[in-house]
Amino acid sequence: MQKRAVIVGAGFGGMQAAQSLSKLGLEILLIDRNNYNTFVPLLYQVAAAQLEPEKIAYPVRTVLRRSANIRFLMAEVQHVNLSSQVIETNGSVIPYDYLVLATGSQTQFLGIPGAAQYSFSMRNLDEAVAIRNHVLQCFEQANRESDPGRRQQLLTFAVVGGGPTGVELAGTLVELKQSLVRDYPGLDFQQIRIVMLQATDQLLANLPAALGRYTAKKLRKLGVEVQLGARVSRVTPAAVHLHSGAILPTATVIWAAGLEANRPSTSAELKTAAKGKLVVQPTLQLETHPNVYVIGDLAHVIHRGKPLTGVAPEALQQGVAVARNVGRQLKGKTPQPFSYLNKGRLAIIGCYAGVGQIGPISLTGFLPWLMWLMVHLVYLPGFRSRLLVLLSWLHSYLLRDRPIRLILNAAAKPSSHLVDNQLALGQHLR
Repeated sequence: MQKRAVIVGAGFGGMQAAQSLSKLGLEILLIDRNNYNTFVPLLYQVAAAQLEPEKIAYPVRTVLRRSANIRFLMAEVQHVNLSSQVIETNGSVIPYDYLVLATGSQTQFLGIPGAAQYSFSMRNLDEAVAIRNHVLQCFEQANRESDPGRRQQLLTFAVVGGGPTGVELAGTLVELKQSLVRDYPGLDFQQIRIVMLQATDQLLANLPAALGRYTAKKLRKLGVEVQLGARVSRVTPAAVHLHSGAILPTATVIWAAGLEANRPSTSAELKTAAKGKLVVQPTLQLETHPNVYVIGDLAHVIHRGKPLTGVAPEALQQGVAVARNVGRQLKGKTPQPFSYLNKGRLAIIGCYAGVGQIGPISLTGFLPWLMWLMVHLVYLPGFRSRLLVLLSWLHSYLLRDRPIRLILNAAAKPSSHLVDNQLALGQHLR
């Protein structure tokens, strides 16, 4: 009887695992709540009106067309019964012989009061579109607001977190501001404040300190107020409160302060590490269930004495490694430890600047910015998507314009806490 491998999650790792496992002659089932793969590294450009959401989402079934032994099921996984080797979804019970958990991550609010209720996270297309709608609506409201204090509040944008996502958001908000000058001649654009709040004393902590200092210097030169050592104590509908006692009045708080594992419900208590990640063996298997693999942001993987950070290249390589180890198991051989090949790290700041670390070489300025764009263009699935994104970038960067300035509230479906946030803001600003 043909053995079945089930992959939960159609992100970078899950898609790669499905395609690699298809070469082993297994029956493969890929499950995800959405029928598309989201290119998460470009979500911030959707949030800043640079790209339409459809350009960074690709239908899963289109990717899998050429693999006859892969089936796709759009469903919500509700429970994984490890002892019975079945997965319970919102519509069926699915048995498996091998299981790959690649359910990714979710925003980590660190237990800070009000953060989950009154700030915007950005982990999916709906949330990115919600941010775009909200930011553009702030400009519209500010344009007709007569009270100077309320106008300033509407034109203050707080980004919490100085990692790659926070840096990208701050830089692209600067670019968005530059493109909106012609749309709102009645606004004083000197009033616009983009404030980055970083709890530690360094931006981009996973890169050398010198690159973090360069990033902070560049952002400040672009007009971003970078506040290091600024720990958030509370978020309200109208302000961000810091441990220092300072209060930043703002109508927009974008939370980029960290992620935690999006862990599925399981029948057995599994060993976890920091950020709720599942502890796996060097082979990416669960210690108590050798036919279950965990990859991507869900897995706590120690590599050369340090935990992996959960970036896309790690997940892609883990997907290939899982298929290799399942193949060895099918042949009665022992799975091999996963070894990650680090090809370097790049981060984009915006306004034609970026940073990067490739081996011992540190890069700053235009070259890493261009490299970042090209690398992400290559990894983006689908020729049509690559072409459209390239054309959008050429239009945006050459003409300094953001053409996607539509406020489509009906199109975005933010979670309830964002709706509550918008209602509270509206009440406060009246």
